[in-house]
Amino acid sequence: MSVFIRSYGAAEMVTGSCHLLTVGKLNILIDCGMFQGENEDLNYEPFGFDPRKIDYLIITHGHIDHVGRVPKLYKDGFRGKIISTLPTKRITRIMLLDSAKVMLEEYQTLYKKALRKGNPEDVKPPLYYEDDVYDAMELFKITLDYNQTLKLDEKVSITFKNAGHILGSAFVEININDNGEKKKIVFSGDLGLKERLIINPIEYENFADYVYTESTYGNRNHKSLEESVKEFKEAIVSSFKDGGNVVIPTFALERSQEILYILRKMYDEGSLPSNARVFLDSPLAISATRVFLQFPEYFNEELKQMIKKGENPFIFPKVEFTQTVEESKKINDIKDGAIILAGSGMCTGGRIKHHLKHNLWRSESSVVFVGYQTRGTLGRAIIDGAKKVHIYGEEIAVKAKIYTINGFSSHADQKMLLDWLKNIKGLRNIFIVHGDKEVMQVFKEKLDSTLKVKSHIVKKGEGIHI
Repeated sequence: MSVFIRSYGAAEMVTGSCHLLTVGKLNILIDCGMFQGENEDLNYEPFGFDPRKIDYLIITHGHIDHVGRVPKLYKDGFRGKIISTLPTKRITRIMLLDSAKVMLEEYQTLYKKALRKGNPEDVKPPLYYEDDVYDAMELFKITLDYNQTLKLDEKVSITFKNAGHILGSAFVEININDNGEKKKIVFSGDLGLKERLIINPIEYENFADYVYTESTYGNRNHKSLEESVKEFKEAIVSSFKDGGNVVIPTFALERSQEILYILRKMYDEGSLPSNARVFLDSPLAISATRVFLQFPEYFNEELKQMIKKGENPFIFPKVEFTQTVEESKKINDIKDGAIILAGSGMCTGGRIKHHLKHNLWRSESSVVFVGYQTRGTLGRAIIDGAKKVHIYGEEIAVKAKIYTINGFSSHADQKMLLDWLKNIKGLRNIFIVHGDKEVMQVFKEKLDSTLKVKSHIVKKGEGIHI
């Protein structure tokens, strides 16, 4: 029986996760993510396979680079079953609805500009609309808990394990009985860390024949979580001494909740400046926070104890959730004392661009980056030291203090990736995906010098027989 894997995304790049596993006549797609940054034009290209022939789509977690093209998959004919954890299903819904909304708004803006220039045909329509999201969500037929096994047919079964990345994230074990020969393939999805502020830490895999592993931070190690929290607190306090505002580009999932939790602890211990006003200025992050509170069983012990006491880890007297555009605009009238959490996390769109436009040129303000910034994004340009950037067609000087705190990353660093892989017995081959080219090469060299296991960097469109 043929076992074949072809990678259509997150191969020699970080975004667009999409891997097709074919076992005999069974076609299983692992993730269907959106390309971001310099690769975003790839979203409009054909998938490279026939969506109508996909039997199952397994979703490892709800980040847009892992689920962002699911509605497009539906539009192109997919009618199979989608499998995920229950938190991932809930998160995916809000992520995709937000994605559809943002794409439509951007299209309408660009179309109006193009119409005035006389070339409206040059503007690409949205990849999908809200109705496509609702249709695609109807295919989420199966939810699995961690360590629960599901048989896809008489020869293939899958099991989710806690990836420790975001709420509900999983790496997937795929067990295959190939004419009496048993094979186990693991797709890592995105792996997390042993130290987590909110969710339970990463679970280890004990045995596998083949692993497709992410490598986002395969070339570096993070600061410890404790050190990063300390650095974040110091950045907040220091920024308030200079006046101005603190702008924090935040991903709606996990990072927004983690930062709220740290600010809540600062408030409880009296270290949050007394004049601080905290704004969660992201409808998506607000929705995500509500989803988090539906699944306290996924929290670590510290947060579970807070919940048992009736305390909300994300809400305290200093925090304000700004849902409407009008509420968001009013924040721009505040010249000092505001701590603004807004998306998108890589500053590619959303309300964060407005807040950067109003604060980036002010030397008394600060911008604190607490998440990964991929190539080709506004966030990456700022942390790489750009003196000026363009926001909504206007040139903005970068004079605010810039802080980059990478220890909050929900991705495993090189040490964690190696530690996780070392624990796996029986490995025949490691396939490296989900990383920038040069990062993957560094990680491969480290793997080759550390583990006595063959490793291979997977190229986009490359097929591998198992």
